[in-house]
Amino acid sequence: MSKKPAAIPKSTKFEDALGELENLIETLEGGDQSLEESLVQFERGMMLSKFCQLSLSDAEKKVKILMEDKGSEKGQLADFEP
Repeated sequence: MSKKPAAIPKSTKFEDALGELENLIETLEGGDQSLEESLVQFERGMMLSKFCQLSLSDAEKKVKILMEDKGSEKGQLADFEP
């Protein structure tokens, strides 16, 4: 019976999830695991990918809110000025 990948805690950093995803991709591309192991790793990769996409989406929303507060047009991102 296949084992399920562990859930990703909400406290996980984006960079850590992305690093784990990159490592999983390298492992899967190596092709040294059984089909069952590959499927578990693929499922974990899909979970990590979704986590990263949601993290990026949340960050984009925060940037939009901050830019709106700064006085830019609603929903319009302004160029970054250091």
